[in-house]
Amino acid sequence: MTASDPVALLRRLFDTAVAAALPAGIVARHLPERPQGRTIVLGAGKASAAMAAAVEAAWDGPLEGLVITRYGHAVPCERIEIVEAAHPVPDEAGRAAAARMLAMAEGAGPDDLVLCLISGGGSALMALPAEGIPFADKQAVNTALLRSGADIAQMNTVRRHLSAIKGGRLAAAAYPARVVSLIISDVPGDDLAAIASGPTVADPTTFADAQAILARYRIEAPASVRAHLAAARDETPKPGDRRLATAETLMIATPRMSLDAAAEVARVEGVTPLILGDALEGEAAEVGKVMAGIARSAATTGHPLPGPCVLLSGGETTVTVRGAGRGGRNVELLLALAVALNGAPGVFALAGDTDGIDGGGPAAGALVTPDTLARARERGLDPRKMLAENDAHPLFEALGDAIVTGPTLTNVNDFRAILVAAPGTRDIPA
Repeated sequence: MTASDPVALLRRLFDTAVAAALPAGIVARHLPERPQGRTIVLGAGKASAAMAAAVEAAWDGPLEGLVITRYGHAVPCERIEIVEAAHPVPDEAGRAAAARMLAMAEGAGPDDLVLCLISGGGSALMALPAEGIPFADKQAVNTALLRSGADIAQMNTVRRHLSAIKGGRLAAAAYPARVVSLIISDVPGDDLAAIASGPTVADPTTFADAQAILARYRIEAPASVRAHLAAARDETPKPGDRRLATAETLMIATPRMSLDAAAEVARVEGVTPLILGDALEGEAAEVGKVMAGIARSAATTGHPLPGPCVLLSGGETTVTVRGAGRGGRNVELLLALAVALNGAPGVFALAGDTDGIDGGGPAAGALVTPDTLARARERGLDPRKMLAENDAHPLFEALGDAIVTGPTLTNVNDFRAILVAAPGTRDIPA
């Protein structure tokens, strides 16, 4: 790294974090032994098609199956069918494919292997409503949850209890076949029940929990949803359910693994890394203010560590959309951080979604430099107003500081890096 190019280092850290979670490099070493019977590959998520391609490349026996991925995230496969569907609001393509997937699981026998490829985004992609809930009603609840400020664990608690396939139901349908799930985590704490709403693992939450979440965020659910939750029939499989006795899970990529990979690159470049956590949550703007405070302290006092250093973190913040903007938790966090820093010298930052898409914009995230606010104002932009309107994407696009990767074909949640110069300097030493 050169002293004049901290932005290049930040981008390298982001690219390293993404590369550490790419299916092509990690799936093969986690594959189980071939079964006596069929191998049926099922899955959903933004990384599922890339995972399926990695399975095909490494598997030496017959394969069949179906996975659902987001539009634009498909990877060509020869034996495993790839279906594209909508995310984050489900569509009919996802519903129809999820119904077929459930039927394939139900057709598995005791000598068969059901290999499940699960990654972030799978909850919306395999949206198969429980009996009695019209698909449009499930879509409406999903949309309301996305705008409510609920975190991913809360959203998925509701989704599990409105579904015919999530919350362990897919694995239960495949019993007594052996079910092996390869999982790429995109949720804080790597909670298996929350990743894609846990289609192959036991669900510790209840119908009452789902009702409480809707009430907490004042979501007026359609009558069919209220009736389904109130009836509380056919609970999701709980820990100890015999139908999950033949199911096992393997976590093959996590946010922490990607943060560790980025930290090692920083060390090689002579920059001390500090991983603040891989499960940071909260309102994006508030987290941005907190991050600014930590960065300012490091830059001026050398605490919690002296520069040159990089503060790394992962997790998933939320944006409660109150304005007319497109949202995007990473760009909102960055704009809040920039406003709080107010041009503090020697602090640079990057935040991005490792799947390549942040909220409603085409960008994965963006970069902040000490002159971000000044450059924005030169272009007639009002950073504080845009922050209040949840409209950070246009600001970073106008500055040329948006990070556009396209679909990365993986997803280990958000990656954040704040690079801080040594106290009293403006640059990051080589």
